Amino acid sequence: MPYINLQITKGASREQKAQIVQEFTETLGKVLGKKPEHTHIVIQEIDDENWGYSGMLTDDYKKLS
Repeated sequence: MPYINLQITKGASREQKAQIVQEFTETLGKVLGKKPEHTHIVIQEIDDENWGYSGMLTDDYKKLS
C-alpha cells in the first residue's frame, strides 16, 4: 500500500490538488505496478510563516520577489 505525504505551502487550488493526486497515482502504477485503489496520498498545506527557505521564513522571502 503506497502512502505519499506531500507538504506544500498554502495556495494550491482544489483542481491542482486533484491533478497532483491523479498524476502521482498514475506514476506509482506505471513505475511500480501499484494499484490505484491501494494508493493513498495526503496533501498537507503549511502556512508560509511556518516554512523556512534560504535562511528565512517563506512569507518574508516572497516579499523580496
